[in-house]
Amino acid sequence: MVIKVYVVDDSAIVRQAFIHLLAGDPEIELMGSAPNPLIAAPVIRKNRPDVLLLDIEMPGMDGLTFLRQLMEEMPIPTVICSTLTEKGGAVALEALAAGAVAVVAKPRLGLQQFLEDSRRELVQTLKAAARSRPQRRAVVPGSAPVAKAKTGTAGTAGAVGTAGAPAARPSSTGLHGLAMNKPVLIGSSTGGTLAIEQVLLAMPGDSPGIAIVQHMPEKFTAMYAQRLDSICEMNVREARDGDRLERGVVLIAPGGRHMQLRKAGGQYFAVVLDGPPVNRHKPSVDVLFRSAAECAGKDVLAIILTGMGDDGARGMKLLHDRGARTIAQNEQTCVVFGMPKEAIQLGAVDEVLALSQVSRAITAFDARG
Repeated sequence: MVIKVYVVDDSAIVRQAFIHLLAGDPEIELMGSAPNPLIAAPVIRKNRPDVLLLDIEMPGMDGLTFLRQLMEEMPIPTVICSTLTEKGGAVALEALAAGAVAVVAKPRLGLQQFLEDSRRELVQTLKAAARSRPQRRAVVPGSAPVAKAKTGTAGTAGAVGTAGAPAARPSSTGLHGLAMNKPVLIGSSTGGTLAIEQVLLAMPGDSPGIAIVQHMPEKFTAMYAQRLDSICEMNVREARDGDRLERGVVLIAPGGRHMQLRKAGGQYFAVVLDGPPVNRHKPSVDVLFRSAAECAGKDVLAIILTGMGDDGARGMKLLHDRGARTIAQNEQTCVVFGMPKEAIQLGAVDEVLALSQVSRAITAFDARG
């Protein structure tokens, strides 16, 4: 099967760069390009592409408005190409919330070299997007999620102690007390931003601490955490080195850094560190899962959601073999059934659930104590 890709970007240089990069792959056909959505729209409606590679900031009509129209009229798997700026990143996250499959970070400088270095990841993303199943969305212009009241406890960041263990910090106890705070870990990639949002929106504010690795470019994770924090009862933030994973708190691994779990004084803490990519990703789900297997073992609930590739499968197998509870999202509700499928085939999964059932599984795990 040849995947037909259509590029919409107002920069002629960017369009030519994508044409050059995609031309050598026999599984991808570049069916055309346009400098803005107004020109692209009639072409796309006449000859529907398999994947749309879409810029955000363009004259005439911006990419976000165009995406919302497409998702309402004729959902097309869409990969967003956004600059590494605060404005571009914030709008890209809105695009993911509107139904885009993934984001490709586009720097303002050194574009050609960046795309050359990222060619493999870009091609894989486009191929995964072509296999995705975007849902029709009725979008009300200007609408936004309603902020929810915070009822849980908020953790406090702190520094890692000189001996390598996080320094103890005061905190309030949750509904069942700190001793009952067994960690919940979630790993996801393509399609994961919306999947995580759906899970967290269903969680009460006093839920057990949750550590999340979502494959996302650097600088995007802080904005993603802020968005989730504004609509969820739990307190959501980008993880900082030494943050305690306590009840009512969700820690998102920062883009471009790995996150591990460490135990000290009977409590769990995040360790944020640099290092080479693992399974081509930084942060990597495997890094988080393997660290949890070492320090928490059977006390963990580990969940793999939608995503391409196999990151997290081996770490989940290690957790599974040490008695942890393990769950994978089912194929029917995944945007891309890659990561869950790999974990299932490895024998690392106790239960396969629809996305709508994941939050209840977390609550049930917590209730068992």
